[in-house]
Amino acid sequence: MPSASLESTLELWSTTLRQTKQRIRPLFAAPSVAASANAFLDGLLGGERRKTGWMRAEAAGDPGPWRQQAILGRTHWDAEALRDVVRDDVVETLASPDAVLVIDETGFLKQGKASCGVGRQYTGSAGKITNCQIGVFAAYVSDQGHAFIDRRLYLPKAWTEDPARLRAAHVPEAVAFATKPRLALAMIERAVRAEVPFAWVAADSIYGVGEIELALRRAYKGYVLGVTGQHRFWSWDANLDLAGTAEDIAKGIPDQDWLRFSAGADTKGARLFDWAYLPLATLRADALDAALDQSLWTRGLLVRRSLSDGALAYFTTWCPAGTPVEKLVMVEGRRWAIEDAFETAKTELGLAHNESRSWHGWHRHVSLVMLAFAMLARVRRLANGPPPKTTLIAKLAGAVVHSGDPARGDAAGATAH
Repeated sequence: MPSASLESTLELWSTTLRQTKQRIRPLFAAPSVAASANAFLDGLLGGERRKTGWMRAEAAGDPGPWRQQAILGRTHWDAEALRDVVRDDVVETLASPDAVLVIDETGFLKQGKASCGVGRQYTGSAGKITNCQIGVFAAYVSDQGHAFIDRRLYLPKAWTEDPARLRAAHVPEAVAFATKPRLALAMIERAVRAEVPFAWVAADSIYGVGEIELALRRAYKGYVLGVTGQHRFWSWDANLDLAGTAEDIAKGIPDQDWLRFSAGADTKGARLFDWAYLPLATLRADALDAALDQSLWTRGLLVRRSLSDGALAYFTTWCPAGTPVEKLVMVEGRRWAIEDAFETAKTELGLAHNESRSWHGWHRHVSLVMLAFAMLARVRRLANGPPPKTTLIAKLAGAVVHSGDPARGDAAGATAH
């Protein structure tokens, strides 16, 4: 299908931006606060590479960053309500009953010790232990596109065991220590309660076992979850006698059982790997919980082998009986979408440029970035063509915003209180 023309893309951009601002208007009691939120969104979508308060303020024509900073800390509004608006917008744009909910985390490098949740911890963003914050995210991925729908700042025990530090960062009293898998579980449960249409969950080995598996089985959701090579599997199938670690089982897979599939395409083309799938047990759902129906589901082990160095990765799977291995490969392959989303959000939308040190500031900043990303997803979807480069979209946004976009409203220059 042909891409939209530049003229129609500009019109679509302007209309979508205006509609986005209308959607979030009920979240803000005062018109001046709504105007500040609009200006903040304009700054995130603008062409400036650094989305700091000063840069956003300059783009908005403000004499200083105070209005940009106020929306993150000094004003009163609910970041959780904004998260829900973003989720509903993404579902409206990208909904598919076969969608995949992808869970992953990303790091935010920081200096000092004051930023909420900061500490020396491992982040894949840097590939090492360093001083950073960690955010756990959920992305909605379908054949229509992808976007974030949930997020939560991870608080290490060094924070949750220090009441003075929590008070200084304005962490709500109800917030206690929660592992990253527990944060992910809460996101999955929120998506299920909100009736978000998805059939699968994909995540890496940090989230691959425990309560998440049980919750997904009870919700009739399939999954492809990463596990380590030491994770133990066993078969309940009379025709397959297997027991041991994933690594040991993989060593015994004969050459003819490996199949070559693409896990999707990236900028370099198809991501080809060799795959082996072992369906270990097929059982009725009510064998897990008497309240469930009698549909048949299969528990299995999926193994991925690199073509370049033979490195193996392992996944525990749960799917409706008869699901082909190609489907499981597709689900696992959609995990790349959240990595793409992190890169785009950090390089184009200022995800890592949060200057607020508080709990509320982090969640407000990140939620506004999620809103900007959801808007990009909507424009891409409605343009009926290949996703345009985000850098081009940002330039188009800058052209619209700085040419007097009416979506900013009459109060765009007001000061937030």
